[in-house]
This record gives sequence, structure tokens and C-alpha cells, in this order.
Amino acid sequence: MKTGEDGYFIGQIARMKRTFTLDDVKQWGCFTRNIHVFYEQVPLLEKERQLIVPAILSEGLILEVIGIELQGRPYAFMQKELVFIHPVYINNRITAEVEIIDMNVQRKWITEKVTCMNEEGMDVIKGQIVLKLL
Repeated sequence: MKTGEDGYFIGQIARMKRTFTLDDVKQWGCFTRNIHVFYEQVPLLEKERQLIVPAILSEGLILEVIGIELQGRPYAFMQKELVFIHPVYINNRITAEVEIIDMNVQRKWITEKVTCMNEEGMDVIKGQIVLKLL
């Protein structure tokens, strides 16, 4: 793999936006069978307008960016380091951005910086991931 091979290059940026809904959280709970008491208390939390989106669901937007916006060769995740700085709430419009910051030609690894922010521009997730091209 050379820089630019398969359409990847250092400095390449991809973004995607998504608004998480209560239905997203309910579907996630059914799919994973993770029905935590916290997510069952919807009426109480709805009054406070503080319905939190599960972190793993928010993280899924990062996977969408990579899979849809940075299409190329199949890959496997080698490493993931994410910091969840601020909760994502229901109806937040989240922008996920990944930027290729390094490419290891011999190992066929791509390192990407990850930033997710809400509609107010507040960072909610930051970190980096390493992919191995297959």
C-alpha cells in the first residue's frame, strides 16, 4: 500500500451527520438486549429532556463515516481509543469526522483521528482508531 493507493491519503477527511432519536435507543436496546433501568425510565427523563444516547450507539456513527464516506478496501479494526467527553442526548445532531493522520505502508495500517461534536459545536467524542486494510 502506497500513500494514495486505494483512494486513501494522509489529510483525507470524511464527515457525516446524524440526529439520534428515542426510536434509535429503543431499537438498540432490543437488538442488544441491553435494557438497562436507566433507559427504561423514559417518562421521568423525558420531563427533564435529558435522554442520553448509549455511548456505543453514538460510536456507531464513526463506523458509518468510515464504511460509507471512506469506502475502499475491506478493513479490520486494530485499535480504538475514544474519550466520551460529553453525553449525547436524544435529538442532538451529531457530526462525526475522521481524518487520516498516518499510513503505515508495510503493515497496511491507517491511523485516523476521530472527532464528534453536537450541533452547538461541543466535542462529545475524541480519539483515534487504527485500521488494517485487508
